[in-house]
Amino acid sequence: MTVFDVEARELSKSYGRIEALRGVSLAVRRGEIYGLLGQNGAGKTTLIKILLGITRGWRGQALLLGQRAGTVRVRRRVGYLPEDHRFPDYHTGYSLLDFYGQLLGLARAVRRARIPAMLDTVGLAGRMHTKIRGYSKGMKQRLGIAQALLHEPDVVFLDEPTDGVDPVGRRQIREMLAQLRSQGKTIFLNSHLLSEVELICDRVGILQRGRMVREGSIAELTRVQGIFVVGLAAGQTLPTAELAQLGFQAVADGAVWDIYLNQGQSIDTVVDWLRGRGLSIRHLVEKRQTLEDLFLQTVSGDVPDRDPIR
Repeated sequence: MTVFDVEARELSKSYGRIEALRGVSLAVRRGEIYGLLGQNGAGKTTLIKILLGITRGWRGQALLLGQRAGTVRVRRRVGYLPEDHRFPDYHTGYSLLDFYGQLLGLARAVRRARIPAMLDTVGLAGRMHTKIRGYSKGMKQRLGIAQALLHEPDVVFLDEPTDGVDPVGRRQIREMLAQLRSQGKTIFLNSHLLSEVELICDRVGILQRGRMVREGSIAELTRVQGIFVVGLAAGQTLPTAELAQLGFQAVADGAVWDIYLNQGQSIDTVVDWLRGRGLSIRHLVEKRQTLEDLFLQTVSGDVPDRDPIR
């Protein structure tokens, strides 16, 4: 039985005459990394704040861990990294997490054991006793992730988690998120770095003007239907002219060929024909576009709302 840790059903929210969300529905499975995409003004932050119980006055259903979003019992099992977090810079990394640990009700012995390990996980073990005012933006971002994970939540909301982090740090964060997924944690991710989303997320949803316009796995959404990439053994050439007589268009792209299928055609026909000619197929895959290409195609021509809602 599929268990959903995050659910929204026909969720709507208005700010006066502005409709921030217009009947948004989604379901995030347990142990899944879900990426929410959209331009500024699409409603991403409004959706997250409703799920966290920060924003009220919405219509529809919002559930976390099977319970109404915003209830105290659920909040204790959720971690959150906001995009524009501000930590008191007179704290050190250790003292900040110790402060948050007390707010979370963690016992002193638990805090002493868990904080150094958490700071080591995010790559700040060597700076745990340094004042935050001396941290770079990337280090502050890592510290924010540490505070979101300190109480070992079941669901984690991360708003732009790799913002300001260098490439090495971004890779470390991806590895950490993958490890959390392997432990059965559910991660709800919001980011403008689409290449990062493509590398780590299992599924994504695209919001546009308060509506969910695209949703699916990375493989499903980035697949270019009707085009296959074929590569042959070294020294072999695809007989494009003969394929054209069979009704298949083939275009060379470096050492491989793009095969275009019309409606009703199957790549199996091409494969059988090539094998019948004694050609060895070394590469065959349905062509993909990048997540960035998909996103730009989806929102092309749309002008984001000129209001503070995101």
